[in-house]
Amino acid sequence: MPLHINAAQLIRNNLEEISASRQVKRVEIGVLSEDQLIQINDFRSANGFPPIIATVVFIGKHIYKSRVVGDGYTIDDVLEQIESAMQPCAELQLSETGTALQNPNRRADKYGNSVRDRIVLECTSHHPYPQLWSVIPIGDTKKPKI
Repeated sequence: MPLHINAAQLIRNNLEEISASRQVKRVEIGVLSEDQLIQINDFRSANGFPPIIATVVFIGKHIYKSRVVGDGYTIDDVLEQIESAMQPCAELQLSETGTALQNPNRRADKYGNSVRDRIVLECTSHHPYPQLWSVIPIGDTKKPKI
């Protein structure tokens, strides 16, 4: 899933505004590839859900609460996680409980972990736009707060 050129700045802006307890608006940060969109919509159709469009939006409240407040990651860490999970090599993971993209390649983070970054898309609340809801560095046994 390609990120827009200005996606990192848009994501940073929202996360910084959230950290200052200000309201944020959704921003467009990228697009699903044609193949990803077809696979997601085929899965959604087979499970009785309406199709989505390719444009991915970001708000950031959940990511801020989970990764920054909960785990102690910095906004820069979160940007690295998102950028890694959204690489062209990222593999689509579809299930009844969610839609995700995960980088199959491990990334060494600055905390001594070897992680596979995954983003979770929420496809209902801003329909027809998929929302980048969460990012998860799979394998982060050493978190900043530990």
